[in-house]
Amino acid sequence: MKNLLLVVGLLMYVSGFGQQKHPDFMQQGNIYEVNIRQYTKEGTFKAFAKHIPRLKKMGVQTLWLMPIQPISKFGRKGSLGSYYAVASYTDINPEFGTLSDFNALVNQAHTLGMKVLIDYVPNHSGADHPWLTTHPDFYETDSTGKTTYTADWSDTRELNFNNLVMQDSMINTMKYWLNATKIDGFRVDVAWGVPYSFWDRCIPALKKLRNIYLLAEADDTKLHELGFDATYSWKEFHVLNDIAAGKKNISALDTVLQNIETEFMKGAQRLYFTSNHDENSWNKADYATMPGAIHAPFAVFTQTYDRTMPLIYSGQEEPVLRPLAFFEKDSIEFKKYERANFYTTLLTLRKSNSAFADQANFKRLNVNLPEKIMAYERSNGQDKVVVVLNLSNQPQQAIVNGIDASAFEEVFTNQKMAGIRSLQMPAWGYQVFVKKNAVK
Repeated sequence: MKNLLLVVGLLMYVSGFGQQKHPDFMQQGNIYEVNIRQYTKEGTFKAFAKHIPRLKKMGVQTLWLMPIQPISKFGRKGSLGSYYAVASYTDINPEFGTLSDFNALVNQAHTLGMKVLIDYVPNHSGADHPWLTTHPDFYETDSTGKTTYTADWSDTRELNFNNLVMQDSMINTMKYWLNATKIDGFRVDVAWGVPYSFWDRCIPALKKLRNIYLLAEADDTKLHELGFDATYSWKEFHVLNDIAAGKKNISALDTVLQNIETEFMKGAQRLYFTSNHDENSWNKADYATMPGAIHAPFAVFTQTYDRTMPLIYSGQEEPVLRPLAFFEKDSIEFKKYERANFYTTLLTLRKSNSAFADQANFKRLNVNLPEKIMAYERSNGQDKVVVVLNLSNQPQQAIVNGIDASAFEEVFTNQKMAGIRSLQMPAWGYQVFVKKNAVK
């Protein structure tokens, strides 16, 4: 009976009778992905902690740390290996520091009003995880009895989710972090590769301990129904890259955005990004996929569109114009912070203006060039934000219809306008207007 009540309570929490609810601390939030190994020359929690006040000033609200556990040595790729080949689920990678160091980092973030998520890898373990010896039945095997791995992840071994003891053991390792630290949730790696039945058992157990935030590396509406707060906007991301490359236009983006409206439950948050650890290291994002001035309008989109939970990856504020090595030491050099003011403007607006609250209204605005110009309005009471983007490589005269005659102020230039209708926009131009009496 107790378990039934837990499940019913979770379903009510998730659905909100039709509207997915999220922890209050992520209201108008954002996420910054931290690559501890590469963030500083030291590659430690203590060294990264020196950047936390700067990130707070930039407007970062939640820190997501890539896996902080030890890395397996068997089959290790490169000299340092992949974060995602976990050798122990309940220990700290000694390269980064100690549990005490990590807890100090979390406490520092909390003191500044920030939140912390850690990356978790339940789909597979590293290739020398102790479970391979103590509980070989925790793993998938082929016809010869040999443990298996997915794709080219030869430094990992695939876990057997048909084994309920393994499931319980994995849930207990996640509970460990909620008990041993004050983290605010998890980003779950390869959430798409883990059966729904596991999340149906795991998420109520975790949320019984506290109201955490859960981000799934998956593009799957069902995971919202099971309790995940946000999922990856992979389809949208790939279309954004194609638009930046001149291969597609806004009509293609509209197609995938419409699918979100029809497929995902109301209130489901979508992680929008122009880069992350995979896309930077393997696919040249964003330094080559959205080079130079091309990056800005797409970043504005990820920060301001409907349902967005925006992500910034380590070093994008610099920006880092190269792929960070995945299996070796390859420190970021922070010197110029060329995009810091740009991101600060967006993150501050998102946090301070209630037009970005979950309950705010959103509508697309009619424009004269719908394949090149995108315009939309967010509003909540007296707060109103209007965004106009030129997602083309040519200057455009944008005509925007459906906006009232209110006085607006453009947030990047502080230009004041009595109404918005006709705008001369440069190639890859962007303007974000705030209703004047709503400017904080």
